[in-house]
Amino acid sequence: MAKGPLQYKKILVIKLGALGDFVQALAACRSIHEYHQGAKITLLTTSPYVEIAKSCPYFDFVWDGGRPDSFMVTWSLVQKIRKEKFDRIYDLQTSSRTNRYYTLLWPFRPEWSGIAKGASHYHKNRKRTKMHTLDRQAEQLAMAGVGLGQGRVGGTASAPDLSWATEVQKGAARTELTWFGVRKPFALIVPGSTPNRPAKRWPAQNYGQLAMRLRRAGFMPVIIGTETEQEDTYIIQQACPGALSLINRTDFIQIIMLARQAHLAIGNDTGPMHLIASSNCPSMVLFSSESNPDLCAPRGADVTVLKRKKLAELGVGEVWETLQTMGKIDPHRPPHADQPIGAQSSSDG
Repeated sequence: MAKGPLQYKKILVIKLGALGDFVQALAACRSIHEYHQGAKITLLTTSPYVEIAKSCPYFDFVWDGGRPDSFMVTWSLVQKIRKEKFDRIYDLQTSSRTNRYYTLLWPFRPEWSGIAKGASHYHKNRKRTKMHTLDRQAEQLAMAGVGLGQGRVGGTASAPDLSWATEVQKGAARTELTWFGVRKPFALIVPGSTPNRPAKRWPAQNYGQLAMRLRRAGFMPVIIGTETEQEDTYIIQQACPGALSLINRTDFIQIIMLARQAHLAIGNDTGPMHLIASSNCPSMVLFSSESNPDLCAPRGADVTVLKRKKLAELGVGEVWETLQTMGKIDPHRPPHADQPIGAQSSSDG
């Protein structure tokens, strides 16, 4: 006889990264948390996501070390999992690595939701890799009786809900706009992406031109990212000296809190845009042929995707007009006194 949700006392969720994937998995984690009320839920992840996971109300315990670098360390992790005697494990990473954890748990394996061969709740969909991440994970859980009507397969999954961050950080000075020197109204600019995939980046000089348009339209451009975006940030600030750099000054929670107060955000297909879009900040996300928005685009209350085979082909004028279409820019207020709205400079591509 199948167990009811209240009969599960200990649950393990596995999600290792990367940032965008981790953020999207929080939708599934919420469903797991709501289904297994009263159970103790542990998350196995990696070091970049430990702090945000500890702030998230969906987990009681957070384990680091989800990507062991040797067989001996892997075996130690598997023994740790075995010792905890979890009633069910939800593998949201569904990789060869996590499949190996299932294999090594033989012969006393707990219930397992994922794609490991022999799993009790196998995600039986040969087209699963053709699904958007959120829809794929929702269907995986539905096959385990969780969410989407507790067993109904198919449909479109909701975006992650990051509203809990507001309560967690309520009154914290480090999340106030004055902490960063930001004033309203402001627009977030996210010019980075994975360093080894430069084709995912819209040219920094285009972001610079856009930042100047935003500035002249009355918005403070605020740039967020890591040290790998330092050069891009310099180019943007050369074009728009009024742009504020928060490079290396924000953690994940702070990005959420900034996003919840921003007028809009624009950025490449990169992890922080998932945090921003899921915080219900009106967001424009730029995609190249390097990734498919049908499979991985951020979801939120107000998300617009622009895609070009090469992002250098996407002009500043087109981006600006799209922001106007979104209703985020007043079309009656030209961004440049000497350039009509919609016009593109020679560097627009």
